[in-house]
Amino acid sequence: MNLDDNVIVLDSVDLKDGGNGIRFPLPALGQSATGFVVRFQGKPYAYVNQCAHVSVELDWNEGEFFTPQQDFLICATHGAHYRPDNGFCVMGPCKGKSLKPIKVIEQNHKIIINIASAN
Repeated sequence: MNLDDNVIVLDSVDLKDGGNGIRFPLPALGQSATGFVVRFQGKPYAYVNQCAHVSVELDWNEGEFFTPQQDFLICATHGAHYRPDNGFCVMGPCKGKSLKPIKVIEQNHKIIINIASAN
């Protein structure tokens, strides 16, 4: 993982469709704040790792964001279900709210995450 003040660069092969996500630090949001990126239906999506219901990280085990069916992101604490492609909560205590997106693009076999966009 390459990291500078505003961008994180990952190798595309490190992110499997419906598999574990990759966490990364978000120092601008606080010392312990993290974000994550997952691949869903071939595309990368990145979010601040914080439930829209209560300020807790989504994953209990690091990188495990998907439901067993790999169709939704799930908050391990409250069971809220989020659409992987837009972060919208479709079930649970935060229904109608959304995860905070982080800009991400994929080009030349690299995933480029603009962590400055999380502010």
